[in-house]
Amino acid sequence: MTRQNYLFTSESVAEGHPDKVCDRISDEIVDLVYREARKTGMDPWKVRVACETLATTNRVVIAGEVRVPETLLKKDKAGNILMDAAGHPLVNPAKFKSAARKAIREIGYEQAGFHWKTAKIEVLLHGQSPDIGQGVDNASDRQGEEGAGDQGIMFGYACRDTPDLMPAPIYYSHKILELLAAARHEGNGDAGRLGPDAKSQVTVRYIDGKAAEVTQIVLSTQHLDASWDSKKVRNVVEPYIREALGEL
Repeated sequence: MTRQNYLFTSESVAEGHPDKVCDRISDEIVDLVYREARKTGMDPWKVRVACETLATTNRVVIAGEVRVPETLLKKDKAGNILMDAAGHPLVNPAKFKSAARKAIREIGYEQAGFHWKTAKIEVLLHGQSPDIGQGVDNASDRQGEEGAGDQGIMFGYACRDTPDLMPAPIYYSHKILELLAAARHEGNGDAGRLGPDAKSQVTVRYIDGKAAEVTQIVLSTQHLDASWDSKKVRNVVEPYIREALGEL
């Protein structure tokens, strides 16, 4: 028999969380490559981007294998594409670095330990290995079958808990951080002194299979004023938590 009365907890991290920062930079790299492909007339089906990003104190490393338009490759004075020792085309790091700085700036990092202007950005992207590329390139020769890359196990489902058809705990965890981020970007009062990194966790009690009440909320957030104590932080964030929860 399906359990109808239970507690369900989910957490969310803000756009300034290191994981999200890295995801955002990788996304910007993908967008950059497709924009350049469109400009140059490159067939988008020929584009390949396998990009991993690492971020630490004032440093970002972007690595992976790509197949990109010539406008993103290094060339000599004669216009010939430069290759590495393995015979892979070398990428020109300039536009990739700019894309990373754009992402960091829009997230809001302007701190001594991580600043979009001063962060050292290292680009270690290179041309895609032909051995990997053939898994997709030759799909037409295998009646439309394509090789698989990474595999993963995902958890999630659509439901009627919320307007977004998401389970209530993750919906409200996301909503709290969305409201705080919007207030921070807009510079709304003390919320404008919050930092980009934050995490929320919401526990919801289900009765007869329906979300009935929130039993616990955990929120941690950066703040740029060292004089703030936990009571001050709570006073700043609580209105946004209550707004996010609405009538629940």
